[in-house]
Amino acid sequence: VIECTAATVVTVIIAVFSAYAFARMRFRGKSVIFYTVIATLSLPAYATLIPLYRILGNVNLVNTYLGIVLVYVSGFLPLAMWILYTYFSGIPLALEEAATIDGTSTLGVLFRIMIPVGLPGITAAAIITFLSAWGQFLFPLVLASDSSTQPLTIMITSLQGQHTIPYTLINATGVMCILVPAVIVLLLNRFIISGMLA
Repeated sequence: VIECTAATVVTVIIAVFSAYAFARMRFRGKSVIFYTVIATLSLPAYATLIPLYRILGNVNLVNTYLGIVLVYVSGFLPLAMWILYTYFSGIPLALEEAATIDGTSTLGVLFRIMIPVGLPGITAAAIITFLSAWGQFLFPLVLASDSSTQPLTIMITSLQGQHTIPYTLINATGVMCILVPAVIVLLLNRFIISGMLA
């Protein structure tokens, strides 16, 4: 839960600022940078596993929460940014122009107009990021071999003994793993739909 929550918070914060910059600001190379970031979604995630492990090993971040969070953020940021870019692009420019005429700064426009209006899209990006992080198996299995930093989804595999299999304990842990995303989807389903269809 720690890795998923931290990765979601960091991803959404970075995605909000970057999506707003790509949707509303003009700067040289904007299209090239944006489409390059989005193109990383087409890379097979597991093709980056060994390079990421070596990078994290060189900076002593293997078996740490920070290492897993950084890997999650790098993987989920392009999708969250794309969702928010689409949402921010659909917000009428007249709202920003009116605020600018009243003397609001660029950051003021972002915090007072774009974020409140774009809250369904931000919520959708946060939910999708959290659920994607929660469903990861191979990355935390490789990057967090120490049981102290392993998420619950990986802990299930360590419950099996050499000669015995505690089916009741494995089933109970499996239900706990399913319960968190199920509750999130059931309670926040309307935000996911409204954010994705905007």
